[in-house]
Amino acid sequence: MRRALFGLCLLLGAARAGAAIQVEDGAGKAVALERPAARIVSLVPHATELLFAAGAGGKVVATVDYSDHPEAAKKLPRVGGFTGFSLEAVLRQKPDLVVAWQDGGTPRELERLRRMGVPVFISHPLQPDDVAQEIVKLGKLAGTDAAAAQAAAAYRQRLAALRQRYGGRAPVRVFYQLSQTPIFTVSGKSYIDALIRVCGGVNVFADLPLPAPQVSTAAVVAAQPQAIVAGDDATLAMWKRWQALPAVANGALLALPGDAITIPGPRLVDGADQLCARLDTARQRLGLTPK
Repeated sequence: MRRALFGLCLLLGAARAGAAIQVEDGAGKAVALERPAARIVSLVPHATELLFAAGAGGKVVATVDYSDHPEAAKKLPRVGGFTGFSLEAVLRQKPDLVVAWQDGGTPRELERLRRMGVPVFISHPLQPDDVAQEIVKLGKLAGTDAAAAQAAAAYRQRLAALRQRYGGRAPVRVFYQLSQTPIFTVSGKSYIDALIRVCGGVNVFADLPLPAPQVSTAAVVAAQPQAIVAGDDATLAMWKRWQALPAVANGALLALPGDAITIPGPRLVDGADQLCARLDTARQRLGLTPK
């Protein structure tokens, strides 16, 4: 087995001296290629979306479960899922670039890939603006710079337009609910918090230390949110018994279905657009007017 892996190491080219292409990934590490990547494996759904947005979709040869956007991604072979990936399955694809996730829980396997000469780009978009930056970097690695620059510019323009349109409107105190039991929300360290602010909202749990903290029902009631946003009506229904909550009293329980706002890829701006519209609905029901 070791001999076979060593052979693959030689075939994949461990030496990167004189690399013509170099970018810094989301972990702050340099990723160098001698030529644009032609066979890319994506190990996280949002990275798959970023690669397609960067014009490199035709070079993605495999991905993982739940990589369902865009439609073409559904046809790609799977090499793993949420809990990890198969090193052997990845190597069978003969990748010249692997795009992975900072919090994917597979650092040992990723380091093995690096030791075998497979470049690994860690995708780690922490804020909405990071999405455009990663599109540009992945486009550079794939040799699709022009398409990536165009997609990044379009994303930035839409995000800036939302900030300009909604950022100065009357603030709304928002509780964003990720799950029902237990109750998870977002703090100021989450990109969803940044989108709430883009829309002129104020996250009632922004000061908590973890990006996705667990909170109690009592904590939500004490925070007195003016709007509650969740992925479906069933989750929102749990709050109807708390008639004293401003969000309940004013009918500002707002469903935001789909995963556009929860996946840090190019569709994040679509989710932001939907969120801003929901918060404007809350303003109307609360009797608030723009500043």
